[in-house]
Amino acid sequence: MKSKLMILAAGLMAAAGGAQAAVDAKAAEALAQKSNCLACHTVDKKLVGPAYKDIAAKYKGDKGAEAKLIEKVKKGGSGAWGTIPMPPNPQVKDPDLKTLVEWILSIK
Repeated sequence: MKSKLMILAAGLMAAAGGAQAAVDAKAAEALAQKSNCLACHTVDKKLVGPAYKDIAAKYKGDKGAEAKLIEKVKKGGSGAWGTIPMPPNPQVKDPDLKTLVEWILSIK
């Protein structure tokens, strides 16, 4: 009986985690809107900058991607996606940068 309860509890926790991930994605997208990221990027197609899904695909499996992208978003950069530079975003707080980059890297 105890093992059945543990399995049920694990299942409920997994389901809750999935619901939380969807909420986090919505919150992260709202943060991207608030931070003006969506003026140049979209989730699924190139605008001025690359689509977030393309960024996620490029850095898939790269253990250092999160730190690299946080730095790039904060300080700006050019050359990785063409000639149009990404302006620096020093006004975005570090925890928000982390949230945004984690969300972008999670996009399939």
